[in-house]
Amino acid sequence: MSVNESVTGKYSCYGAERGGSRTSNISDEVTLTVSETLKAKVSIKPAQHVFRGETVTLRCDIDGGGITSWQYSWYKDDSLYTYSELQEHTFTSVNESVTGKYSCYGAERGGSRTSNISDEVTLTVSETPKAKVSVKPDHRVFRGETVTLRCDIDGEGVTSWRYVWYKYSAFYSSSELQEHTFSSVTESDAGKYFCYGAERGGSRTSNINDVVTLTVSDRAQAGLSVSPQKWLTEGDSVTLICEVYGSSTEWTFSWFTLNASSDNKYNYQKLSGSSRGAGGNYTVSSAALKHTGVYVCRAERGKPAYNTTYSNKQPVWVTVVSPRVSLIISPSRTQHFTFVSLSLSCEDQSNSDRWRVRRYTESEQLQDCSSSVWGSETGSTCTINSTNTSDTGVYWCQSESGEKYHPVNITVHSGVILESPVHPVTEGDTLTLRCLYQHSTPSNLRADFYKDGSLIQNQTTEMIISTVSKSHEGFYYCKHSERGESPKSWISVRVSPSESQISVLHTLSSVLAVCPYLLVTVVLIFKCCRMRGETSD
Repeated sequence: MSVNESVTGKYSCYGAERGGSRTSNISDEVTLTVSETLKAKVSIKPAQHVFRGETVTLRCDIDGGGITSWQYSWYKDDSLYTYSELQEHTFTSVNESVTGKYSCYGAERGGSRTSNISDEVTLTVSETPKAKVSVKPDHRVFRGETVTLRCDIDGEGVTSWRYVWYKYSAFYSSSELQEHTFSSVTESDAGKYFCYGAERGGSRTSNINDVVTLTVSDRAQAGLSVSPQKWLTEGDSVTLICEVYGSSTEWTFSWFTLNASSDNKYNYQKLSGSSRGAGGNYTVSSAALKHTGVYVCRAERGKPAYNTTYSNKQPVWVTVVSPRVSLIISPSRTQHFTFVSLSLSCEDQSNSDRWRVRRYTESEQLQDCSSSVWGSETGSTCTINSTNTSDTGVYWCQSESGEKYHPVNITVHSGVILESPVHPVTEGDTLTLRCLYQHSTPSNLRADFYKDGSLIQNQTTEMIISTVSKSHEGFYYCKHSERGESPKSWISVRVSPSESQISVLHTLSSVLAVCPYLLVTVVLIFKCCRMRGETSD
């Protein structure tokens, strides 16, 4: 018979003589108690998810029954693992191999009773979590920037950490916040940082995984360059390339044109739509006269925004084949001696008084003739009474509204100079170059002439190219064995207007030749369609 709780009670008995009338006394009562089978329960310390190397204790508790002496049997993943008279089973240095589902039951020592098998409890052993430091906006930052160190702990098992920061192996700070922020860094904040996590309300800690070096430099410097070159012909493509020296992370770039006021103070005009993200390139796909000017760039990042200094100045010069305003130079050449007079005039048939001569020198000075000590202005003419090497630069004509025309690169040199034309040479024309020296009579020397670094004619007083072609475009200079060599001058070659006209006429004649055939074809198709329509009716 299988008992259950319903037979619980107090029992007594007496005896009656079989075949007689005599009876015994009623016995004392005996209590019978029926309860549920004893339950076993597994607990794990310090937690069910532990880290490699920790000490872990499994404990088997059996609730009820009044039995004080048990033999404990342990199961792992439904297989007998071990048995012991001890209530606890300890792993002194766990690894992943002890991961599994554990259960236990008890057997009465010296008796026959047993408990139920406990519910399974899962023990998970994983690698100790690693703490990793990251820096925003970058490992290399600049004085005054806002910088954030972040401690990320990779691993499960702990839901609440306290973050401990070290700098150069010395305790730096401790916080429940995952991030530590410098609102305005200085050089004193530079150093090697690492962190680790300590379990809040527990004893476990993460590993220290890596060290990050924070470098704090002086004010960030932006640099600007031009590709492919700063001298352009109308319609060419040009790219302004902005970068931050020594840093490339999370910068946004802006480009500006540089203008000088009447008192020679600079003002910056931001180019519309010039703010860009990573990869600081600003491209003009088809350069026009309006793009002539001096450019700078700047970068920013972070919140609040941190700005670099303005970059170096970078000029871009756009020329056209037939400008409506011309810069006339006297003497008419691009290279000039020192301590001589030089005249520059803006010629515009409609209204020459609207134009002024401006220049951009090698010392990156943007100047008006009217507001500078370097020249005197009369109408649209600027006169330099005594030239100096500091007068080397690009000169152009500019209107009151900011239009720029005909930039010319002028070089002032104290030694040998190359006499070359100011304006581009037309294909088919004759080009004559001379090598001049101020203190010789006659002034032109017998010299060697070079193009793009290669000798093209030697020991001659002048070099003549009778029929110029596009292949003659390049940098030219001359060299005298005793007097030295001249600066380099760029000689530009433009397409002959007659060739352009011939090309246009040829295109027009081709179109006109084809047009009659096209017209006849269209008329025939129309007639065929009309006849089909009448037939179907």
